[in-house]
Amino acid sequence: MALTGRTALLAALGAAVVGLIAPSLGALLALNAVLLVLVLVDLALAADVRRLQLSRAGTTAVRLGETAVVTLTVANPGPRRLRATLRDAWEPSAGAQQERVSLDLAPHAQQRLRTVLLPTRRGDRVAARVTVRAVGPLGLAARQAGHAAPWRVRVLAPFTSRRHLPARLARLRELDGRAAVRTRGAGTEFDSLRDYVIGDDVRAIDWRASARRTAVVVRTWRPERDRRVLVVLDTGRASAGRVGDAPRLDAALDATLLLAALAGRAGDRVDLLAYDRRVRTRVRGKVGAQLLPALVEATAMLQPALLETDHAGLVRAVRAMGRHDLVVLLTGLDKVTVTEGLLPVLAPLTARSRVLLATVADPRVTAMAALRADAEQVYAAAAASREQLERRWTTALLRRAGVSVLEAEPERIAPELADAYLELKAAGRL
Repeated sequence: MALTGRTALLAALGAAVVGLIAPSLGALLALNAVLLVLVLVDLALAADVRRLQLSRAGTTAVRLGETAVVTLTVANPGPRRLRATLRDAWEPSAGAQQERVSLDLAPHAQQRLRTVLLPTRRGDRVAARVTVRAVGPLGLAARQAGHAAPWRVRVLAPFTSRRHLPARLARLRELDGRAAVRTRGAGTEFDSLRDYVIGDDVRAIDWRASARRTAVVVRTWRPERDRRVLVVLDTGRASAGRVGDAPRLDAALDATLLLAALAGRAGDRVDLLAYDRRVRTRVRGKVGAQLLPALVEATAMLQPALLETDHAGLVRAVRAMGRHDLVVLLTGLDKVTVTEGLLPVLAPLTARSRVLLATVADPRVTAMAALRADAEQVYAAAAASREQLERRWTTALLRRAGVSVLEAEPERIAPELADAYLELKAAGRL
């Protein structure tokens, strides 16, 4: 039960009238008794909100940044007309555009209410509870009840880097022999012979074939297919740092999807491993049209863990995934973490796979290093410059250990990682 503002107003006015005309305790008690009777009558005449029947339908999965629509159907099985206010509560990150709506339902009628969601985080966004408050015909009191109307909308990674895919596929077609360009390099597959033109590598000349012809011919090559690529997402505390409006993990996920789409079109097999102190998710054996949906679904619930990554355990988990030609490790470039945690355990990976470490850079560090207008900015610039020097030193250590390093800002990490993959293809190292 709930009392309305009209009840409070009537009580205040009645008390004022009694105080002015016949100030006595008996008159005040009589006034309250009349008001109580009116409230009870109003409650008795109000529709029974506990008997309402609620059901939902609508969107069950949506990409981050897109809208989802969920319909709530409210049925009134009772014999009285229902005039009520309904609050459809969702968790805040679901981004419900409208929570309170008015209901006007005749007996045995139903009404559909449309809720538009604009989620702000990945993962499952759930409906909390539906509360209905029906006011009586006198407007003095209301019946109120809460109903469970469960619904879950899974918010998937947005894949904003998809716009970079056509340009990279065009480069891939050149490397793969579907355009006129052919590349030569170690570990590539022989494609065909063609006449020599100025600028060709003389090492590509096929002297035996040239001896049987009147012109010098060269061999053309195409990159090998069906290479195995493993993307490793470090979901430890380094991935929780926010760059702009999102954690580093979100930028790493976007880069993963672009790389997987590109490598899948190149005929390579792409697996995924997410790890901090245990395996958070794993995708393996998916090819063709199954790959991207499997990656998106597996990473929808992936969130950073606020703990230090166990790098020795990470290497063991990578080795348990089998042998891969390329291991892409998306992690941080913190000096202490790399030198004390990652570098001592990297040898088993670099011994049997090419390792590419990609990290999301914070553009604020670059901006801070360039500002020196006052004393506060000078101190900030000194801290930023020291951070940059430590990252360069850490990068040099990793490269000496046989690891390729890529560092880019959130909006550039995905296309630059795709470019690094294509460069490995073009050089015949993958």
